[in-house]
Amino acid sequence: MVVSERKTKEERREEILDAALVEFAERGLAGASTEEIARRAGISQPYVFRLFGTKKELFKAVVVRCFRETLQIFQRAAEGHRGEEALEAMGEAYVERLLADEIRLRMQMQSYAACGDPDVRAVVREGFGDLVAYVERVSDLPAAEVARFFATGMLLNVFASMDLPEAGEPWADRLLEACKEKTD
Repeated sequence: MVVSERKTKEERREEILDAALVEFAERGLAGASTEEIARRAGISQPYVFRLFGTKKELFKAVVVRCFRETLQIFQRAAEGHRGEEALEAMGEAYVERLLADEIRLRMQMQSYAACGDPDVRAVVREGFGDLVAYVERVSDLPAAEVARFFATGMLLNVFASMDLPEAGEPWADRLLEACKEKTD
């Protein structure tokens, strides 16, 4: 006799978020299928709706989780550092942990693409705002330095999404090299 382990609502919720992350990263808010998300999570589609209400609410929950995880990565990286040192540690952690994660990178891009929806836009603004507030607080650097940090991160996102670091494009190599240089 096979005994299946009964999972808590919270465990199922996390499994659905994991499955939704992959589906939304691949297809975006409009193209994703809650049926496919349910299949990936090994549950019924009605259970997805019972826990999240709508596909958009599920998308927003995935976006919130992604921003929260990015903030946690920044916090761990900056621990014990301040100023420029904190900024460098967070930047390195971003490149090592997040840009290397193709699914999370695509999900991040999908979240920006879905900002045409005002509800999604509000969630993205709040999550991004939390990142900015933390970086400002821990670095205590001028706004121009914080802006440069985020601008570089966005450029790296675009490069990673096009797989440019490995493409050997001279123009991309020049920009990547410039991102590594310290600015005065």
